[in-house]
Amino acid sequence: MSDRRTGILTAATRVIARRGVRGLRVEELAAEAGVSTSLIYYHFGDRAGILRRTLEFINDRADRYTAERMSDSDPDDARADLEQVLLLELQDLAEVRENSTAWGELRASAVFEPDLREELARATHTWVHEIAELIGRADPAGTAPAHAAAAERLTALLEGLSVRWLSGALPLDHARHLLREAIAVELGRAEN
Repeated sequence: MSDRRTGILTAATRVIARRGVRGLRVEELAAEAGVSTSLIYYHFGDRAGILRRTLEFINDRADRYTAERMSDSDPDDARADLEQVLLLELQDLAEVRENSTAWGELRASAVFEPDLREELARATHTWVHEIAELIGRADPAGTAPAHAAAAERLTALLEGLSVRWLSGALPLDHARHLLREAIAVELGRAEN
């Protein structure tokens, strides 16, 4: 992806996180990105194209910061990998806060925008599938349907914890603690 497109998508993520999807105005996005509105339309076609590409950008960025941190993990400890991948979504870093906030805004707007709903469903399915694979590595005796159900529960919980943390209703440390407990329960090893 070109630096210019990346800059526009970074700006779009920031604007959506700050103003929501309904508050996204191409003129404001252009000003935030330091480009012309015509360049935005050239790269993305229309507002729906901006939203689709921003969603992809958010997912790619989350994959990147997760992969960067995962490179330090022990490849033989599947439970630790699962825990780390999920906990990396609860970091007090500007990029993570921005990603999580924009994801929440896009998800909320999908209620009213069917095209966005389909894109979010695909992105969510991919994320759940990736988490289910990690659960499968951590719990090889379990079944694929059980792993998929656990992944649905954990990713949904993570989204809820993230919203509560970002809105100030839940301290970050407590959100991370609750997620760790849920992982232990899902893996059948609830801590005392």
